Amino acid sequence: MQGNPRYAEPVRALLVVVAAGLLACSPSPAPQPQAKDQPPPDLTVQPWYAQSTDELAAFNRRAADLVQAGDFDQASAIVTQSQPLADRLLAASHPTLAAMRAASDHDDLSGRLYLHNQRYGWARMTFQKNLVRWKAWKPQTPETAARIKAASEAVAECDKHM
Repeated sequence: MQGNPRYAEPVRALLVVVAAGLLACSPSPAPQPQAKDQPPPDLTVQPWYAQSTDELAAFNRRAADLVQAGDFDQASAIVTQSQPLADRLLAASHPTLAAMRAASDHDDLSGRLYLHNQRYGWARMTFQKNLVRWKAWKPQTPETAARIKAASEAVAECDKHM
């Protein structure tokens, strides 16, 4: 029995779609386990790390200048654009102090922009992140104490509006 040739192409196309769907739903291969005696690579010794820290600090300075000048939209664009850079720096298991400062300043700017836009919950969360970051930093120094105090005051400012 030969079947109806009118249905051959649609059935073939349907089978291809079903097969592709089944392949797409298959589980991804398991990640290769890292040897237990090898720690993760230290990102802070990579050449890009110090350069990225400097770039983020420069973005922060530019955004802070724009906030000071009242150009909140342009400052917000810079803070948004530089977020992946901050995330990349903080991906290190033990970020450098310079990277922590840059990421902290970035979050502080972000929080101030949220405050300006009356996004008090987002601002509080961002300032709270900074507070926790500096409370956990070792060793505690006068600089970390000042950053903890500033973040606590920023959280309190948000709480006034909520």
